[in-house]
Amino acid sequence: MSTYQSLLQQKSELDTLIAEAQHREKSQAVAQARALVDQYGLNVDDVFGKKNTTGARTAGARATVAPKYRDPATGATWTGRGREPVWIKGKDRAAYAI
Repeated sequence: MSTYQSLLQQKSELDTLIAEAQHREKSQAVAQARALVDQYGLNVDDVFGKKNTTGARTAGARATVAPKYRDPATGATWTGRGREPVWIKGKDRAAYAI
């Protein structure tokens, strides 16, 4: 049976081996990536996509939805998505259709 101190020593040795292996494999991966970039003439935009500098969302941006219902008393509108407004809740929606 191993003692606590010997197990800590083994852990320390394993941590060192893990760090060395990670460094070696990471260096190989970087070398492969650089070779592919050189081979195909890739740039940052090719690999990671264009950076959005406007601040607007690009991927998955949602379009606005036209309202389907209008409250004649207040002029408030609702698209039919999400939670029902109080003014239409439990009522016939056809009367409020735009």
